[in-house]
Amino acid sequence: MNERPGPNKTDAGTKGASEPIADTMVDVAERAQRLVLDFLTRHGPEVASSSNPDPLNVGNAFFEMTARMMADPVRMAQAQMSLWQDYLGLWQNAAARMMGLRTETAVEPERGDRRFKDAAWNDNQIFDFVKQSYLLTSRWLQSTVRDVDGLDRRTAQKIDFYTRQFVEALSPSNFVLTNPEVLRATMESGGENLIRGLNNLLTDLERGKGRLAIRMTDMKAFDVGKNIAVSPGRVVFRTDLMELIQYQPTTPTVRRAPLLIVPPWINKFYILDLRQENSFIKYAVDQGHTVFVISWVNPGDTLAAKTFDDYMLEGPIAALEAIEKATGEPSVDIVGYCIGGTLLACTLAYIAAKGDKTLAARVKTATFLASMVDFNDPGELGVFIDEQQLANLDESMGKRGYLEGNEMAAAFNMMRGTDLIWSFVVNNYLLGKEPFPFDLLYWNSDSTRMPAAMHAFYLRKMYHENKLSEPGGIALAGVPLDLRKIKVPTYIVATREDHIAPWKSAYHATQLYSGPKRFVLAASGHIAGVVNPPAAKKYCYWENATLPKDADEWLAGSKPHEGSWWPDWDAWTKSDGGEDVPARVPGDGRLKALADAPGDYVRVRLMDS
Repeated sequence: MNERPGPNKTDAGTKGASEPIADTMVDVAERAQRLVLDFLTRHGPEVASSSNPDPLNVGNAFFEMTARMMADPVRMAQAQMSLWQDYLGLWQNAAARMMGLRTETAVEPERGDRRFKDAAWNDNQIFDFVKQSYLLTSRWLQSTVRDVDGLDRRTAQKIDFYTRQFVEALSPSNFVLTNPEVLRATMESGGENLIRGLNNLLTDLERGKGRLAIRMTDMKAFDVGKNIAVSPGRVVFRTDLMELIQYQPTTPTVRRAPLLIVPPWINKFYILDLRQENSFIKYAVDQGHTVFVISWVNPGDTLAAKTFDDYMLEGPIAALEAIEKATGEPSVDIVGYCIGGTLLACTLAYIAAKGDKTLAARVKTATFLASMVDFNDPGELGVFIDEQQLANLDESMGKRGYLEGNEMAAAFNMMRGTDLIWSFVVNNYLLGKEPFPFDLLYWNSDSTRMPAAMHAFYLRKMYHENKLSEPGGIALAGVPLDLRKIKVPTYIVATREDHIAPWKSAYHATQLYSGPKRFVLAASGHIAGVVNPPAAKKYCYWENATLPKDADEWLAGSKPHEGSWWPDWDAWTKSDGGEDVPARVPGDGRLKALADAPGDYVRVRLMDS
């Protein structure tokens, strides 16, 4: 007797497994539709009215490069032959390896390149060939465009930069079928990693309101004032542009001269107070400094008319007066970081030009951290600065009243695209993983806006025209500035691998200031070279008491020192042998406490607004 056939278990299992995928795809379709409609509602008129299909002015640069390459066919033929010779060597090595012979690789990834860290890139012959083929081609392409004669420096730099963006985007590690780690995860999970990745992608698009806002870290793992930026203190003064935080002392006595820190307003101040273990603020407090920090506002359209002048007058100038009220001390040590250092230099030149003895006495020493005042060679940021790009930027900022923080962040991330863009594309969207909690990357994602008037002035007068380095080249609050009139003792820190403020450009300040100067070169980059606590026992720094005109000459005569530059700086601030005074408690002076640190301005996040 034949039994009545029952349901096919395999089919049922397949159906059961497919239902979540089907539900996910329906959800994806609905979310994607909402995103498109929302984006078109927000930005459709803006896109439709745009008359410039090339806002970054990349096309003209590559057109000029192509024309000059075609004018030298011999060199083009030589370059082509060089590539074919490299490929011939690669094919021969691959064939020998297939026959079981040991061969040397034709090309290896650069040190620190983490794209090819998975063992299969070396162990599997196919993936090894793909890797080497990509490396040969990408390096050939980059070297070829660098060898084009007749291009001006800025055009050549722009071509080099965007060529690198192109080759980084085409890395085989960025694609499912050519990344062994992604392929393995896809086969092991039955494609669930790609479904999770698609969800992550949509979540980031929703978070960016139609623009891709890649999560670099677990955004829910950090809370400003709770587990980062936790050094105790009080807000004791406030303007439209900044809150002034005074920190609680940890020593019974403190240096007579308070310490004012002027951070950049492109990012939040708490890069100097991420964790207690690497907090420069805590270190300075523990060394007996009465520390004040400017916390810049995250501006909206109501502050569009705020100028660079306003940032100086309502920032460090106002802070100097406030600190005297809070402590009774007329003279302070000042630290400026990045663009905060540029503003500090402007402030010192302004004070010197004013000729006001009371105002001049307010600054005892000045420290510059990874700051530029001579923008003749601004590094890769210069690729975003030309007349056409500035005009386009002026137009977009004029409509909104500010530069969006994510636009500035995108420029910085492109300078380290492999680490700050593509690594997260692979991790979040191809592998379907959640980003690892990392306080530094949380800070990096906590972008700020730039008021239109201020930012336009800064980019044009400093980056584009390099007027700050010229005596009287710019004027703030009606006062022509001359950096050569700065006579206060200065401590200048540059970082060797800085891609934002190249160290040789930062060194130029030694030839401009007139007072006693000490220049220190720290290892690592713009952040790690500055935020390098002594306890970490990482990196090193170089010093040379002589300050020749040429930066390379300075480096050749420099002496290396192990560990952090922080103790050297602290000793320098105390080299006058000044007396100590009883520790000062925030709010005990003429300025009363307005709020607990880290204050209110720092908590304004773009993604929340």
